[in-house]
Amino acid sequence: MTAEVVHSVFADVLSLEPPIDWSSIKYREVEGWDSLAHMAIVAELEDQLGIMLETDDIIDMSSVERTIEILGKYESA
Repeated sequence: MTAEVVHSVFADVLSLEPPIDWSSIKYREVEGWDSLAHMAIVAELEDQLGIMLETDDIIDMSSVERTIEILGKYESA
């Protein structure tokens, strides 16, 4: 479930068109993923998942894959 939400949020915020190679989506390596888009991604993930991300986790969200890993700890909390 979390991966689906993450993919949806990233696709919406970054205006990504299918097919999408999720393993290639990395901060500052994808056009449009700058600091403003990063905060929009964070806000949308928090809203959709009903969580508040810790600052260290927000900073560590360097790729889609890493974001899914980070959010895993919030699912079990």
